[in-house]
Amino acid sequence: MKAVPLTAALALTALAVCAPVSDATPSVRAGRVTLTNADNGHPVTVHTGDDVQVNLTGSREAGLNYSWSVPVSDAAVLHRTAGSTTPRGDTTARFHAERAGIAVLSAQRHCRAEPGHLCPLVVTPWKVRVEVK
Repeated sequence: MKAVPLTAALALTALAVCAPVSDATPSVRAGRVTLTNADNGHPVTVHTGDDVQVNLTGSREAGLNYSWSVPVSDAAVLHRTAGSTTPRGDTTARFHAERAGIAVLSAQRHCRAEPGHLCPLVVTPWKVRVEVK
């Protein structure tokens, strides 16, 4: 009795493995890569159709708010589909890998002072080189 279901399962598996693949097979769901503050300066490789999510965290200390700009890139390679900032200084952006090539994602962190405080005159860049294959 146990051999019949096993034999049927093996036969169906063999059919599935040997069946020809048509050109109309559905595409595999695109991948997503998430980048954060810690990814600054690190190269990343993605594939056409993938999404790249950027989440940068701002900070507050001693009356100073260090805020990120919304990340930008070469739209021909990585097209931005969403982007926003928060009052705390965080930013998020999503990019879609449109075609093969090299693009640089970049953002800048700058200081905003509360009344009675002074910001240092420093802008901190964030950059990630993305290769789309």
